[in-house]
Amino acid sequence: MTENILPSIELETAPGAGASVIWLHGLGADGNDFVPIVPELRLPPSQPVRFIFPHAPVRPVTINNGFRMRAWYDIAAADLTNRADLAGVRESRALIEALVAREKARGVPAARIVLAGFSQGGAIALYTGVRHAERLGGIIALSTYVVAADKLASEASAANRGLPIFMAHGTADPVVRPEWGEASRRALEAAGYPVEWHLYGMPHSVCMEEVVAIGEWLRRAL
Repeated sequence: MTENILPSIELETAPGAGASVIWLHGLGADGNDFVPIVPELRLPPSQPVRFIFPHAPVRPVTINNGFRMRAWYDIAAADLTNRADLAGVRESRALIEALVAREKARGVPAARIVLAGFSQGGAIALYTGVRHAERLGGIIALSTYVVAADKLASEASAANRGLPIFMAHGTADPVVRPEWGEASRRALEAAGYPVEWHLYGMPHSVCMEEVVAIGEWLRRAL
């Protein structure tokens, strides 16, 4: 299994982690991007959590003139319907499943593993989480959208029906438009997922109010 494990940055809030958060960065970034967020979440030392920040593979991205960068999948067009390369999405799902399996091998139950991500990373967290065969702890999806929403009913895992999902979006996001986030929220809710939805007056980014809300949600989820 080790050859399929993505290189990652790991950080534990205290020794003896009994829960894990696998946090996926956005297009062109890497695992370092969200490491500084961990202390800002204010998680209690009595509830140690291991954060894993994997680096996505490097691949050419069509929408960026084929420039090679870290990406969870190729983006062919700016519109929502044709945006995601499904073959790449499925490849990334397999890579995240391998990280989940490693956490389980380390003794963390699936129910105490949360998948999190921003933008492209959030799309993979959602795609993987609703299809995972065992019940997870939840999904954090930031400034992102549901890939293949029309396949939710047929492909979602029965074990994760009703999985709690935290979603947040910027009202001035020019990259992943807020209406895409809203449409994704509606699709998830229609499929039976309880979505905690937050809107913030920001572009394609993260704000401190959002970080505080994520910390509160994580304390409840774990």
